[in-house]
Amino acid sequence: MNAADPLAAHRLDQAPWYRPVADEVALFEAAWQARMPMMLKGPTGCGKTRFVEYMAWKLGKPLVTVACNEDMTAGDLVGRYLLDAGGTRWQDGPLALAARHGAICYLDEVVEARQDTIVVIHPLTDTRRALPLEKKGELLHAHPDFLLVISYNPGYQSLMKDLKPSTKQRFGALDFGYPAHEVEAEIVAHEAGVDAATASRLVGVAERARNLKGHGLDEGISTRMLVHAGSLMARGVEAVAACRVALVRPITDDPDMRDALDAAVTTYF
Repeated sequence: MNAADPLAAHRLDQAPWYRPVADEVALFEAAWQARMPMMLKGPTGCGKTRFVEYMAWKLGKPLVTVACNEDMTAGDLVGRYLLDAGGTRWQDGPLALAARHGAICYLDEVVEARQDTIVVIHPLTDTRRALPLEKKGELLHAHPDFLLVISYNPGYQSLMKDLKPSTKQRFGALDFGYPAHEVEAEIVAHEAGVDAATASRLVGVAERARNLKGHGLDEGISTRMLVHAGSLMARGVEAVAACRVALVRPITDDPDMRDALDAAVTTYF
């Protein structure tokens, strides 16, 4: 870690490309000014992470991102003592690092973490804005620039993997979804480097697949997947083959569902 700038590795040196869909940018800026913790809700691959990156850059703040998982402990977030040649030393976890030095901390797919891990964020999300470092015997008061942002996919979580009301009510929330056809096609064209007509056809395939969610598919085709397919096409891969690799095969192993999705691809390509 850079002692002079502990957040050096978390500073964005160029603007991430983001296409606003509604008033989410203005609402997040207002939440930032109020230091209101924010919760981004929406399906996987719809742009939540890119949005946080864009807002961190726009606000000129470092971004500490944590990909949550079921093995993550409170110590992984908060910090722990480490042994080295000089003895023991304390090392802040990503949450403590962001709170101490004034960064946006983004907990991606927060419900994947265990409930006993999630509760450590509670003191940071109310008027206390503090993080108890119990092992160190320190009550860390958050830097004025600190902001906590979490995300999750409410449509994909079981009852055992949902946020408790006591956690949800600490956050403001922005709903994300897949954009309107023209907007999504613009995003795919820009990100994948394909022409507008090809991007529009890809979005058409995705819309067909999304209509099958709950009828054989757990999840529809995401914008991220469309960018993957378009990127293959931009590199000379034939359209049907690119869609098979990037869109159809990743989301289902069911032969009948694959046939249905392959048919949708051939309809557009």
